[in-house]
Amino acid sequence: MSLHDNQFNAATPGDTAPAGQPIFPPDARDIFAASYPEQPHLLHHQLRGHPLLELDALASLGEALPARSVEYNRGNLPIGVDGKPGSNGLSIGETIRNIDTSNSWAVLKNIEQEPAYAALLAELLAELEREITGKTGAMMKTQSFIFISSPNAVTPYHFDPEHNILLQLVGRKRMTVFPAGNPRFAPDAVHEAYHTGGGRELTWQDDLDAGGTPFDLSPGQAIYVPVMAPHYVRNGPARAISLSITWRSEWSFAEADARAFNKLLRRIGLNPQPPRRWPARNQAKALGWRLARRIPGLA
Repeated sequence: MSLHDNQFNAATPGDTAPAGQPIFPPDARDIFAASYPEQPHLLHHQLRGHPLLELDALASLGEALPARSVEYNRGNLPIGVDGKPGSNGLSIGETIRNIDTSNSWAVLKNIEQEPAYAALLAELLAELEREITGKTGAMMKTQSFIFISSPNAVTPYHFDPEHNILLQLVGRKRMTVFPAGNPRFAPDAVHEAYHTGGGRELTWQDDLDAGGTPFDLSPGQAIYVPVMAPHYVRNGPARAISLSITWRSEWSFAEADARAFNKLLRRIGLNPQPPRRWPARNQAKALGWRLARRIPGLA
């Protein structure tokens, strides 16, 4: 049974797709097909008002998820942070239910651990499967995340290893996205450290801002963010809720492994070239890293 059949009862007219209609309309899929996988771009969607994505449902979800799948911090952060931000002193349920005043941002990770959310993720990705697999092959390691943010909260400057579509559901935010693979915005050494167990937060300098592209998101809009494209987010003056649907590809895994292999090459005194962006495959270095991991003490 489709999720559209009986789970949109709480939606207001016009917020969600009619029963049997896609969440991503045909023109949105056309834009996605033309820009994927390297260009950040806006789409529109019809997923507002879904009962699984209402505030109380998300608070209950946060309480049900294992601790490793929940992260929440105070919201009045700078764009650049050194290490993890400070705690807000609340529980995850309190943080979400009082998000208007808790001065926080929260992320619920891998919500596909819960069957209803797994079904929602599968349905959304199925709508884009043809466009995705035609360019980057099979969708691998599909995951979903929920972001709940207080007014004016900041998600600091960072990058992510997945192909990512962020669907804005409630409130407004501005995401500023920077070119993927450009060492000015994310140095090669930081990529290499991340892919061998380091963090994803990046060093911020104000003069970087001119190189980013701002995308303003309101409910019913979505943004596609390429693999490892640095970005930061400023929330608007009201609470915001966003759903992120992500997937990996063999290309993204090869890029990650090539970065890890480059770190190994630096360790022996070489100065390797960074991996090339799609459609280059980076298979030689990826294979090198996969072989190196089998040798005790080398990787």
